[in-house]
Amino acid sequence: MKLTAYTDERAFDELQIEWNDLLHRSRSDLIFLTWEWQSTWWKAYQAGQLWIVTCRAHDNQLVGIGSWFIQSDNDERVVRTIGCVDVTDYVDVIVDPAYAEAVHEALAQFLADNRDEYDRINLCNIQEASPTLALLPGNLQAKGFTVETELQEVCPVIDLPDSWEAYLERLDKKQRHEIRRKIRRAENEASLEWYVVDEKSNIHEEVGKFLKLMRASHPEKAKFLDDPKNTAFFTSIVPLIYQCGWLKMSFLVVNGTPSAAYCDFDYNQRILVYNSGLLPQENAYLSAGIVLLAYNIRDAIERQRDVFDFLRGNETYKYRMGAVDTKVFKLKAHL
Repeated sequence: MKLTAYTDERAFDELQIEWNDLLHRSRSDLIFLTWEWQSTWWKAYQAGQLWIVTCRAHDNQLVGIGSWFIQSDNDERVVRTIGCVDVTDYVDVIVDPAYAEAVHEALAQFLADNRDEYDRINLCNIQEASPTLALLPGNLQAKGFTVETELQEVCPVIDLPDSWEAYLERLDKKQRHEIRRKIRRAENEASLEWYVVDEKSNIHEEVGKFLKLMRASHPEKAKFLDDPKNTAFFTSIVPLIYQCGWLKMSFLVVNGTPSAAYCDFDYNQRILVYNSGLLPQENAYLSAGIVLLAYNIRDAIERQRDVFDFLRGNETYKYRMGAVDTKVFKLKAHL
């Protein structure tokens, strides 16, 4: 196993052709680990010292990537995964399954050999089924590390059935009635237009429209967008995701006014609910946000997607829509 550590962003240029090919072979084929997402995040945030570690097999095939950086945190140097923690919901080591044990052992050895470069390891947002949680802790412990894995957050998801009616039947009686009532009232009492941004759309205009609704929806979201790095990242990544065919940005126009919006991703048969926007005072009684969400779930079912993933956070509305928890973990280690 040949390992190479890249410490500047030329790594993204050198690895671009191979990166997503490895990702698609891996068991962590997540939009947040694509070359597009990882390189754009790094360009926007420049959060420390880049430390991308690659593993190659004897035939020089790329079989593993530790997409990491070292961040100075309260006088400590901490190894983190690119994307960790904000604006990115799942991250992981990218590994060819045929080389899983060898790659995790090699990465653990690399971290032990380079212990002078950092003080501790803090790898966030690892899904509960990830091979990393099964393999990396034991390999690190064998090299003398003290290792801890802890529950970080939950990600509620809906495993989608074959039909809208089957989905509604899964809900409790009260919630099923509420969804039907809200849709019926909105459709009867207002002029509604639901649309999804497509190849005919001006993506930059649609992103601007979305950000306006996002800012209006909650003071915390407005504060988030006041950070120029966050805005730069969002306005860069969304058009790129759109070009790749992974964007599902939807709007509900109520009586001619865009009143609710979702920025979702459509990747690997999953709909990922990334962010939302809403005019909270405009026609509030029509529940535009819930109506749009219901339309999006119905559309995902009709397009035969497997999962509707609300990503990190245990907000009540997710469970009312029928979601159940999955978990993400943090892997912490030090010598």
